[in-house]
Amino acid sequence: MSDPLRIFDRRRVRLHRDRAAPGLAAHDFLLREIAARLDDRLQDVKRRFDSALDLGCHTGQTCTAVEALRSADSVVRSDLSPAMARRAGGCAVVADEEFLPFAENAFDLIVSNLTLHWTNDLPGALLQVRRALRPDGLFLAAMLGEDTLTELRECLMEAEIEVAGGISPRVSPFATVRDVGGLLQRAGFSLPVVDRDRIVVTYDNALKLFADLRGMGETNALAEQRLAFTPRRLVMRAAELYHARYAGADGRIPATFTVVYLHGWAPHASQQQPLAPGSGQLRLANALQSDEVSAGEPATPRRAPGQPKDKET
Repeated sequence: MSDPLRIFDRRRVRLHRDRAAPGLAAHDFLLREIAARLDDRLQDVKRRFDSALDLGCHTGQTCTAVEALRSADSVVRSDLSPAMARRAGGCAVVADEEFLPFAENAFDLIVSNLTLHWTNDLPGALLQVRRALRPDGLFLAAMLGEDTLTELRECLMEAEIEVAGGISPRVSPFATVRDVGGLLQRAGFSLPVVDRDRIVVTYDNALKLFADLRGMGETNALAEQRLAFTPRRLVMRAAELYHARYAGADGRIPATFTVVYLHGWAPHASQQQPLAPGSGQLRLANALQSDEVSAGEPATPRRAPGQPKDKET
C-alpha cells in the first residue's frame, strides 16, 4: 500500500536541486523576486533579530536580499541539497525541512523562500519551525500555491492523452490559502496571516519554460510519476498546445506562479490577545442602527424617521 503522506519523492527533490545548483544563477529570477518581496514585508517589522535561519537557502539569494537576515548577529543557512548548501556561503548546513535538526528556541527569525511546497508533511514541518522559534519569534515564508503552472498542467495532460492514451502526474499539487492558514493555527502560531501574489512570466515558447523549471530544480518529483523517460513527442505536442492556446498578440506565452505567503509568531504573553466573550462595551445593534432581538424572537421591523405606525385591525 502507498503511504498517503508520501506525495513527493524527497530523494528526487534533492537530486533535482543538486543538479540545478551549479547553474542556478541563470534561472533564479523567481527566487530573487520573492526574496525582495519578503524583505519588503520584514521592513514593516520594527525590531532587530539576533539569531536567524534561512530555511531552504538555495545558493544564498534570500540572505543577499533580506536585510533582517544580513543584520542578524548570527544566521544559519540550511538546504536539503548539499550542492546548494555548499554554494550558499556563511554557516550552511544540510537539513531536511521535514526533520529539522535544530533545538527548541534556537532562533528568533525563520525565513523560507520557495521550498516548503516540496514537503510531504507540511503540518509537521510547520510545527517543527514553531518549536525552533523563541517566544515572540517570527516565521515568514513563501511557497508556491494553487493554480501555479495551471497552463502547463492543462497542456501536458491533453498531450499525454493524445500521445500515450492516458495521463500520469506531472505537475505538483499545491496548497490553497485557506489550507495554509489552518495549518499555521494548528501548528500553534499566534497572529497568523496568509495572503498570496500572482506572478505571470512570459516566454518565447514552452521549451524555454521547461529549461527554467529544470534550472531552478523545480521539475517533477511526484512519488507516483512514471519512471520512464518522457517521450520527446509528448513534450513537443505539449509545447504546440501551449502556444496555440495561450500565446498573446506578441507570440509570447504566459506561465502563472501563485505565491502564498505565511506570517506567524511564536506565542508570547506580550502579544495581542482576543477579549473574553461578553466583555464588549458597545452594542453591535447600536452601531448598525438596528433593533436587538433575543434568539428565537421574531424581529420587529424598524420604522424610518417620519414613517407612521401601522394601523391595528
